[in-house]
Amino acid sequence: MASSEDDPTTQHDAQILSIDAGGTMTDTFLMDSKGEFTVGKAKTTPDDESRGFIKSSQDALEDWGLSVEEGFPDLVSMVYSGTAMLNRLVERESEVDVGILITGGMEDTLRMGRGRQSYTGYSYSDRLHVNTHKHPEPLIPRNRIRGVRERIDVKGNTLVPLYEDDVRDGVNDLLDQGVDHIVVMFLHSYRNGEHEHRTAEIAREIIDERGAETSVMLSSEYYPTLKESERLNTVTAEAFAAEPSRDQLSNIQEAVDEQGGNVGVRVMASHGGTIDIHANELARTLISGPIGGMIGANYFGQKLDYDNLVCTDIGGTSFDMGIIIDNDWQIDYSPEMARLLLSLPMVNMESVGAGTGSYVRVNPTFDKIEIGPESAGDKVGVSAVETDVETVTVTDCHVAMGWINPENFLGGDMPIDREVAEREIKDQIADPLDMGVYEAAQGVIDILESKLRNDLEAVVTGEGYAPSNFKCLSYGGGGPVHTAGYTKDLGFDEVLIPEWAAGFSAFGCGAADYEYRYDQTTSIDIDPDLSMEEAAATAGETLTEVWKSLEQKVEDEFENSNIGRDEIEFQYNILGQYQGQLNSIDIESPVGRVDSPEKLERLLDTFEAGYRRQYSEEARSPELGHTITQASVRGVRDVVKPEIPTEELQGPEPPADAYKDTREAYWDGEWLDTEIYDLHALQPGNELSGPAILEGAATTYALPPDCETRLDEHRVHHLTTIE
Repeated sequence: MASSEDDPTTQHDAQILSIDAGGTMTDTFLMDSKGEFTVGKAKTTPDDESRGFIKSSQDALEDWGLSVEEGFPDLVSMVYSGTAMLNRLVERESEVDVGILITGGMEDTLRMGRGRQSYTGYSYSDRLHVNTHKHPEPLIPRNRIRGVRERIDVKGNTLVPLYEDDVRDGVNDLLDQGVDHIVVMFLHSYRNGEHEHRTAEIAREIIDERGAETSVMLSSEYYPTLKESERLNTVTAEAFAAEPSRDQLSNIQEAVDEQGGNVGVRVMASHGGTIDIHANELARTLISGPIGGMIGANYFGQKLDYDNLVCTDIGGTSFDMGIIIDNDWQIDYSPEMARLLLSLPMVNMESVGAGTGSYVRVNPTFDKIEIGPESAGDKVGVSAVETDVETVTVTDCHVAMGWINPENFLGGDMPIDREVAEREIKDQIADPLDMGVYEAAQGVIDILESKLRNDLEAVVTGEGYAPSNFKCLSYGGGGPVHTAGYTKDLGFDEVLIPEWAAGFSAFGCGAADYEYRYDQTTSIDIDPDLSMEEAAATAGETLTEVWKSLEQKVEDEFENSNIGRDEIEFQYNILGQYQGQLNSIDIESPVGRVDSPEKLERLLDTFEAGYRRQYSEEARSPELGHTITQASVRGVRDVVKPEIPTEELQGPEPPADAYKDTREAYWDGEWLDTEIYDLHALQPGNELSGPAILEGAATTYALPPDCETRLDEHRVHHLTTIE
């Protein structure tokens, strides 16, 4: 943490500021030019996220004796991630009205969805029974969807010409309903966008004639990829959820400007980079905080030589998990978000609705405790007496058991009443189950940690790995409270908890590249009977032209931020498969052009190596020929990134000023005297045995009686179980 806490005379110049506005808390990671950093925290303000952003920034800057007005002028990099867009999708509520023009006969695509959408977001038991799950509510009502007769086939050939009268009738009807955006999605427009572009021309003529301010968004320009259901969901989400957030993001930029900052705000994107708030495809930022944690974990692993990591992030609303292998993550090209399947590249993660703010209820039919998936969010729980929460949460159980100090929650900024927590746990959980208050609270924690442990094991073993192959990295405001419980007996190589766990996702946002990425569905066959010269002149030339087109899109985005081509590093990817297969693998190309036999051979060799690594040598079938199903281009520009601290190791005994007090806490059915320490006053090399509680301003690290922790030179705790 910031050295100014030890030496008030230390001067800091705030260089990097990254923010993660989660569903409950807004976390700030702040770093100076020496690589020293601190973490701030404040309640999220969903109605105007700039307020929580400024308050969280102030909380961090105060550690260095600075105000926002004093700290912001020195900033050279700022990254923001928030939840407003995702919340619009989850709640199916938006400030704008959206209309759709779609290929005639497909007007019910949104309502029908994909089969998977009927059970995404449901528990395992509910997925098994068709009568307990259903399709999600569509984003757009049926009366705002109009069909247009046209048809371009899968090869890009026109079969049915565009019926322009259908377009005119549809546009006028949607304008009569007062829509703010018109989405155009024709069946095979990803191969040939001619009909969509002509539709846009007609629509804009009518919009101008009527003096409306409606925008037109084309799927062939935003997300030109295969699978019409996912493509429609994505471009609709762009209009429905992402576009309204431009005002929120502008408010944040204005707040930075008003406080003297002279830096552009970037937003964390789903593919692992950051983009400008004025980027064309803003839906890529729908889910950003958890992505920041994965990027931060990868950066953390690269710096400290941890190749294989399992990432676990507990906040107030969810438990997010991901895997990093050989300092790289997997990309999911059809992710599920808010019970919608989307068509955009996203860092592969799993998420369950279980966090420290999750509601705890007793199921009266089965007399059993149920946790989540609903959450109190930024209102924390019934013990937060200034809120109107009526249902017990997991945090209330922490408070009742003595794990959390009511006077230290959010550094003391949020009043917590332990008596209220105990009373409500008794009334809502303990009495209905004929249990004691603390026994019930312990039961809640045990059930939660057992669920998290099972989910975590399933994520690792489901990929064909064993936990012993990985180090488990735990972060998030609620992570350190439960790390010992949900990692118990899983057999990870090591369990790591950064001291800055509460702000780790924000740290990850600061560690992310400034990056734009564009993808294009292709169907490029490389037949096995062709020579390399023939294949390079046909398939190679086609792929090169697609890359050039995507490259130009990336360049245009950077140009909007006054960044020239000479400052951009381009990276090229394909999704490839053997001809006739159903699934493709993601390959980073060693070449940016395939305009010679030698370059094509290098690309195919890279594919073969990737296929061998993912499946096996025996599974390779190059005699079938190859198909490139998607091409991608990433443009990356270097930015200032945070430094992980390295401090001199001290002895195992904590310094006197790190010890705060002793209080009774409830562990596994009994009250034990528990030593309380200041999380940030501990020195590298210090070792502690449980039961102990390490209190920070933004998180609490719970150390059960059978556990030990050691703080290393990078201010990372290594958690072990006493045999």
